[in-house]
Amino acid sequence: MKLNYKRTILVGFAFFLICLFWQAYDNIVPLILTNKFGMSQTWSGVIMALDNILALFLLPVFGALSDKVKTKSGRRTPFIMIGTILAAVLFIGLSVADHKQLTKLQDVTPDKYETSLSVLYDANPKITEPTEATDGKNFFDALKDVFAVKDKKPLNELISRDDFLNIKMFITDESGKETKTATDEYNNYVVPARNAYAWQQTANSPVTLVFFVVLLLGVLVSMGIFRSPAVALMPDVTPKPLRSKGNAIINLMGSFGGILVLVLGMLFKTGNVRNALMSYIPFFCTVAGIMLIALVIFRLTVKEPQWALEAAEIDAKAESGAENVSASESGKELEISGNARKLTKAERRSLIFILLSVALWYMGYNAVTSKYSVYAGSVLNMDYNMTLIIAQAAAIISYIPIGLLSTKFGRKKTIIAGVIMLAVAFGAASFMRAGSPLLLMNILFALAGIAWATINVNSFPMVVELASSSNVGKYTGYYYTFSMAAQVVTPILSGIFLDIRFTTLFPYATVFVLLALVTMLFVKHGDAKPVAAKDKMEYLGGAED
Repeated sequence: MKLNYKRTILVGFAFFLICLFWQAYDNIVPLILTNKFGMSQTWSGVIMALDNILALFLLPVFGALSDKVKTKSGRRTPFIMIGTILAAVLFIGLSVADHKQLTKLQDVTPDKYETSLSVLYDANPKITEPTEATDGKNFFDALKDVFAVKDKKPLNELISRDDFLNIKMFITDESGKETKTATDEYNNYVVPARNAYAWQQTANSPVTLVFFVVLLLGVLVSMGIFRSPAVALMPDVTPKPLRSKGNAIINLMGSFGGILVLVLGMLFKTGNVRNALMSYIPFFCTVAGIMLIALVIFRLTVKEPQWALEAAEIDAKAESGAENVSASESGKELEISGNARKLTKAERRSLIFILLSVALWYMGYNAVTSKYSVYAGSVLNMDYNMTLIIAQAAAIISYIPIGLLSTKFGRKKTIIAGVIMLAVAFGAASFMRAGSPLLLMNILFALAGIAWATINVNSFPMVVELASSSNVGKYTGYYYTFSMAAQVVTPILSGIFLDIRFTTLFPYATVFVLLALVTMLFVKHGDAKPVAAKDKMEYLGGAED
């Protein structure tokens, strides 16, 4: 039995465009909410949780619904087509709303900054205390002095980080080298002042925010339409023993989508601190265009009904031991009206612990992915794009070795190893600050990328291993219900901690990953070892059509 790599890659274009979208969404939307609309990290987390709240309802519904739909193009393909087109169009609309808000923050006169700083003063009276960085002046007066030496410029130019750090009174090092004091003062006062003004504009005229949120809901519903059907398609067209390998290829395609967005982010300079108030229209249009191109490739090459039937026949032969059993002769597993196998008590218990583990490691991992773009600029003083590219690249390199390890040791042991690696990476990252070695942070994120790939390659197949062919979409919905439930809670909960102290991000993530390790130890089913390849080169090649 050999995995058809060509088919799996073509099916993976659906997952490619999903990961492409979510990487762009997770990186940019938090920046828009905090920098353009002036929201706190807590309220930004609430908005970021909307997709996961909707997913709690949408993913199980559309997963189960796609089990019951029968069309000439298959069960899953219609959902993928409709959802992708809607999401791409509405995603462009989001950038238009963002640009509209940006126009409110430009050409701001110093007297309006005075109002913004007054708001900041009311919220934080400590800014009247003299500091070393301001040569004995209180920070409130020092900031006003900074603004007084400027002409009337757009907000992003007037209080950009580079301008701030280049002003002599904020530099304590005689050599002119940027100091930790100056960086901290900027993050503690200048950024909040800028955001305070942005929030004033939002509060005075909330129409743009309402329009943005409505479009955001539309995008999220569109993605919810096809996420479960797209993921369920891989097990549909892949024989059961090969699903870990198939999932590795699917995740590989997803990583390519994520890394492509990060490269685009570097080209468009979305992670540059001085571009905190840039327009994202060109970036969003590019991402939406790539999504549609991937959809066209998927639609022209994937033959869902034929490939699903062939996979079902292979499973039927394997289960019966016969050489000439067809899917229709083996209980009609592809017939939607067929009865699914009931789980035993022990299997149900294992399913619950698998799903709890999924929820817990997503609590930790999603906190980092949804906040790292902000964290990198505020705490680490670095561009987030390169670090995330390294994480994705490490994941890509590791997928084939993970397939080999899963074959040899089984899915559960491989997942446990991945969870331990992820906890180590996040735990060590907790001690990183501005000025810490960039190489070390890149190494830690590379380890996290490998760890997350190790977990993802095997966790979803463990869930659908307990399903029948007639209800794979339903079990896919279970998987996403728990992962989305975690991602509903964690942006809000981590946002609360970040508002108290920004450096709590990685300790928070570490705790939840370690809890996932505990629950994973109780899993006893869903760990069927994939069939080992007779030749190791099979992991690099594919079957012929």
